[in-house]
Amino acid sequence: MDHESNNERRTTINEPRSTDQQPETRDQSFNNMSKNKTIVSVIIPAYNRGWILKEAVDSVLSQEFYDFELIVVDDGSEDNTSDILASYGNRIKIIRQKNKGVSSARNKGITSSSGNYIAFLDSDDLWLPGKLSTQLAFFENNPGALICQTEEIWLKNGKRVNPGKRHKKISGFCFEKSLELCMVSPSAVMVKRSLLDIVGLFDETLPACEDYDMWLRINCRHPIYLIDTPLIVKRGGHKDQLSGMHSLDKYRIQSIIKLIEKSLLSEDQQKLAIKVLKEKCRVYSDGCRKRGRIEEALHYIKTAESY
Repeated sequence: MDHESNNERRTTINEPRSTDQQPETRDQSFNNMSKNKTIVSVIIPAYNRGWILKEAVDSVLSQEFYDFELIVVDDGSEDNTSDILASYGNRIKIIRQKNKGVSSARNKGITSSSGNYIAFLDSDDLWLPGKLSTQLAFFENNPGALICQTEEIWLKNGKRVNPGKRHKKISGFCFEKSLELCMVSPSAVMVKRSLLDIVGLFDETLPACEDYDMWLRINCRHPIYLIDTPLIVKRGGHKDQLSGMHSLDKYRIQSIIKLIEKSLLSEDQQKLAIKVLKEKCRVYSDGCRKRGRIEEALHYIKTAESY
C-alpha cells in the first residue's frame, strides 16, 4: 500500500524518559526476586536447538535489567539441549515435556510463570542490550498499552539482509496488513499478563503460524505498539526454521476461519478477513492442483465459496 489507512497509521514512540535510579546488580536482582513478585517472565521454547540455544539464553542473562525469571521449555529435545540448560544452574528455570510443538511449549512457560509482563524469545534469535529495560520504560510511559514490540535486525545464514517493504512494521492497529502476513515477531514482543487472560493462549492445534493467529486475535481489539529501535536479531536460513515450512497458508486459513466463526471481528474486519480468506484459499488450491492434490484443492475451493 502506498498510503496508510486510519487503522494502519504509524505511531511514533518517544524515547523512554531517563531516570536517576541505577540498575540493580545481578546479585541484588536475584536476591530481590526471591522476596518480591518477578516483574518479567521470559519464555524460550526449545526443540533440538543445542547448536544455537546458548546464544539465545546468554542474550537474556546479559540484559542490564535483572528483575526477571528466564523459563526455558525443552519440548522433548533429543540432542544436547538438556546438557546446555543444566550448565546454567539456578539462573534459569527449566521445564521439560514430551514433544508437543512450539505453542504447547510457550503455553507451558506462560502458565508456569509469575511475572506481570511476559516476553518471548525464539531459541534461534537473540536479544540486543537494553531490550527489557526499553520495553518496560515504554509501558511505564504508556500505562494504557497492553503489548509492544521492537524493531529487528534480520540475518540469513549469518549475513545481514534488509526486510522487504511488505514487512515494514506498523505501530497501533495493523489488522488488515496482518491478515496478509505476520507483522509481529514473538522475540520482539512484551505483553502484559492481563492481555493473555483476555485473549487466551497460543493455539496448540497449529503446528505453525501460531504467532500469526495470536497477533490477529489481539490486534482486532487492541493496538500493538512499535518501539522503532532494533532490539532483537532474527536469524534465518537454517533447516529447522518453522517459518520455512511448506504450506504455511493452510494454517493461516485455519486461523482466519476461527476468527470469523468466533465473531471476534467488527463488520469491517469481517469483510476484510473474508476477502483475504478467499484469496488465500484460491492461491493454496491452485498450488494443490499443480502438485496433483486434487481433493485438497477442491476442499479449499469449497471453503472459499462458503463465505
